[in-house]
This record gives sequence, structure tokens and C-alpha cells, in this order.
Amino acid sequence: MFRNQIMQLAIPVRTLVFTMKQHIILSFIALSLCQFSFSQNWNLVWQDEFTNGISADWVFEIGNGNSGWGNNELQYYKRENATVENGNLVITAKRESVGGFNYTSTRMKTQGRKSWKYGKIEARIAMPSFMGSWPAFWMLGDNISSVGWPSCGEIDIMEHVNIEAQTHGTIHWQDHTNNYANYSESTPVSSVTNYHVYTIEWDASAIKWFVDGNLYHEASIANGVNGTSEFHNSFFILINMAIGGNWPGFNVDNNAFPARMLVDYVRVYQKTNTSTGPVTLFQHCDYGGYSASLNVGSYTLDQLQALGVSDNDISSVQVKEGYQIRLYEHPDFSGTTLIKTDDDNCLVDDGFNDKVSAVVVSEVTSSWSTLIEAENTITQSGTQTESCSEGGLNVGWIDTNDWLVWDVNIPNNGSYLIEYRVATPNTGGELQLEKAGGVTVYGTLGIPNTGGWQNWTTVQHTVNLDAGAQQIAIKALTGGWNINWLKISAIDSSANTKTVKIMGSAGESLFNEIILFPNPTSDFLRIKNPKASGSYIILDSKGRVVLKGDFNDNTINIGALNKGVYFYKDLKTGKTKRFIKN
Repeated sequence: MFRNQIMQLAIPVRTLVFTMKQHIILSFIALSLCQFSFSQNWNLVWQDEFTNGISADWVFEIGNGNSGWGNNELQYYKRENATVENGNLVITAKRESVGGFNYTSTRMKTQGRKSWKYGKIEARIAMPSFMGSWPAFWMLGDNISSVGWPSCGEIDIMEHVNIEAQTHGTIHWQDHTNNYANYSESTPVSSVTNYHVYTIEWDASAIKWFVDGNLYHEASIANGVNGTSEFHNSFFILINMAIGGNWPGFNVDNNAFPARMLVDYVRVYQKTNTSTGPVTLFQHCDYGGYSASLNVGSYTLDQLQALGVSDNDISSVQVKEGYQIRLYEHPDFSGTTLIKTDDDNCLVDDGFNDKVSAVVVSEVTSSWSTLIEAENTITQSGTQTESCSEGGLNVGWIDTNDWLVWDVNIPNNGSYLIEYRVATPNTGGELQLEKAGGVTVYGTLGIPNTGGWQNWTTVQHTVNLDAGAQQIAIKALTGGWNINWLKISAIDSSANTKTVKIMGSAGESLFNEIILFPNPTSDFLRIKNPKASGSYIILDSKGRVVLKGDFNDNTINIGALNKGVYFYKDLKTGKTKRFIKN
């Protein structure tokens, strides 16, 4: 709708900005191929029934704005024109002179009080129909104050002008060419003076318009097509009744006053996922906002969006015992990754808040609690490799008397070639291949100093393995080693690896919790973590590195930092922990 202070367009442009048919077909195919089952319901998250007045979530515009709110409207908005009668909000347009204008009415909004990203937003409305009338139920982007209109985006749920027997649904935005764009449709309404329910259903893929539950318009916003990224932000609600202006014109029926627009209720729903999958994603920290429950399987960005999950929008996870989820930074299962084997109420501590673009949910088959998968799995005939890209998160680092343990399931007794890739910036040393716990030693090899973290040497053992599930370990007898991948190749049968666990010599996880104290702190930060490397970086709340270095006594001087929230990151383990500087 054309109701912004800077808009000077006269009439809606009914231009088809993009075609929906192909998008709908492709979305249906993607859903059909997904390896999961789910059902989604609408959960009521906010409402105003106007039973006992107008709630405090509404604020009121006063005056005529800039040139009639950018539309040359003829009314002066007042709070007094909004009342409640018999459980209905009543906006009354009057013919009276105030502030140099000949009409008064009301424009109310939830800006600064309530806003939502995605949902089902609806109101039951009866409105007047006369020349010069322009009632509307609509939404604007929260960021309008900083980016202006149309960059903030606008969603018109219902607009009616003059004496039409129809209603209009429209979006307005700044497109990918930085030009104003809109996409609009209308539908017949038998009598707008009677109550009808006006609704949009809005998710990461599309916005759909309904009257009394009947779909009449749909706009694709998937992946910000044609610059529609505005519609992946939070929006607030507005209700108003304008008089005259560029769209309805300036021929006003003065015999129609006072004219009343009645609103029975305004309700906002958001999707909840009723699947009983082992992992649930949440939009906000502390398990807030929308959620999506996932079964075991791999989920691309398209599949997540089909579940109502937006790109880079997840802040907490719940994981049932016996399962894990790997979070990926990029839609193609690449970039930084993070594995969770239990609940995490805020991914900020791991530096992964609002960074999720793809996920893999899998079972944890080991009796141990902390499982670390390799970055990629490359399957070949008779061979499976646990690996990761150089420069990314490696399988793990082991110090003297530490070891890495792989859970494997050997299908047949026989001879197997076991290879692993190692690097060290330190002196050379010895690595030993064994059954976990040292019950059976398969061999010991002296490894030279490779001269750097990414200077790799491939080590090979040929061993006889018994059939069945077992745990194979690489133990560091001397030296410190970076392990990049492990591969088991069947010489006379086939084998496969499943998961990787990094363990310390006392059975503790190498990725045990980092403890920062005191927290909050003013001048010095102490770090407790037996596996901390001493090399660290500190990032501010925007992810910028503000301090880095090494420590010898587990103490860092942070006196030069400004007050605020920061994140300590250990460069050896990659673990991140939040702290507050007073």
C-alpha cells in the first residue's frame, strides 16, 4: 500500500515481477524427495481481541505526516478516534477541522512494541465503503527508521478504496537493481461492510494472501529473489483509515461521515513443528522463536527453508541422547562446522549464532559422550575415508599419551590397510596404532618432524582385524600431532568407519569445557583448560578480532578493552567462550 512518508506514486502498478508456477513445482519436488517426515501447525504467539480496551502494544501516529504520509491524504490522525465497543476496535473517521485538515481518523501500529519475522497474520474487519475511503491492515519492516522506505519492505494484507467490491494484497520493496518494485493482486469481496478475515501466511519461501481462508495471491521471496531480502526481516503491524489521497482520489463523499472501521481481533501465529525428531532447531537463544524438529538425515538450505527455517537464523538447539547434529556454515555443507551432542541454549558461545545454512543429523553409536566427526566422508569401492579439507577443522590434535579413537565395524576377519595423515610443527616422535585401551598393539612408527601444521605425512599399517564392532586408536608416544584423516582399505574384504572420538590420556575429552574467571572481569582474565594451547584471539560482539597473543600463566590482560561482551577463542581446540568486560 502506498502509505509512507516518502512515497509519491499515484496508483498501484500491477506488474508481475516474477512467476510463481515454477517455484511452486520445484518446492513440491524438493519436499517429496526429503528424507524426513513432519507436520507443521500454527501456534498463536500474540493477539489483541479488544475485549478490555486497546492493548499497550499499540502506539498512535499523530498529525498528517509529510504531505499526507507521502500520499497527499486529507485526514489528520488522532488517538481519540480509536475506541473499543462491544469487543471491537472502532476507528471513526470524522468530518472536522483539525490542524488545517478537514477530516480526522486514526493510524495505529506496534512499532517498537511487537514485531515478527514470518507467521500467519490476520484480522477480522468490517469497513465502510464510500468515495474517498482508504482503510488498510498492513506491515512495515522494523528497520524503516534506519534504511527508509521502500528498502525496509512493506506487506499490505488488506487495502480497500472507495466503493470497490474487492480487496487488494501487495508487497513493496527495493529490488536487486535498487529500484522501487511492487507485486499486487486483488480479489472480489461480496460486501466489505460485513466482517471478513484478511490473512497472510508468510515464511522463508513465500507470502500468501487469503480472504476468509481462500487463497488469492502469492509472491515468492525464496532466497531473496529479485531483491526481496527485505521480507526476511522482522515487521510490525499497522491499522488505519485514510481519507482521500493519490489512490482513492480527492472526490470525498462528505455525507458518509462519521464512518467506522471495525476490527474484531488481530492475531499473529507462528509455525511449530510437531515432528518427534531427535534434534530441534530454534530461531532464538534459550529455545525461543520458531522451531523445526529434524529426523536423521542431511538437510540442504532448501529443505530447511521448506521447514520454515531461514538461512543464518538459528541460535539454539536441542539434541536427544544418542544423536548428534553437525551444523554447516554454507548451504553446500562446507565452511566452518560445529557438532552438538546435547542441548545448547545459545550458539553464541561457539561463535555459531545465526550461521547455520545446512545440517546433518545422525545417530551416535559409541558409548562415549563426545563425538567429533571429520569434515567430509569420501566413499569408494571397498574403502571409506574420514577426512577434512586442509586449513579447516581437522580430526584432532594429540599430545604425548593422548589418542584418537575410531569406532569401526569390521565385516570380516582379514587383512586391512590402515592409513592416516599427520603433521607436526614440533620435533618428530612416535605414533602407535592399537585397539582402544592398548589391549592389542598393531604397530609403532617413527614420524619425522613435518615442519608445520599443514605439512602432511601419510602413515600406513597393514594389520589383521577381527570381524565385529571395535575401536581403533592412534596414540602419541612422543611428540604432538595434528591428524587430518584416517582411511581403512580392505585388502581381502570390505570395511567401513563411522565416527571419531578425541580422548585424553585420563579418558577426558580434549574439547573439555573452557572456564573463564572472574567473569565478568575488569582487568585480567584467567583461563582454566588443561588442553588450552596458550594461543588465543578475543573477538568483540561483531566478530572482530580485538586482541590476540599467547599466555604462559593462563592469564590475559584485558584492561585496554572497552566495556562489553567478548568471546575468547582457543586457537588449538577452536573452542569459544563468552565473557563480559566491566
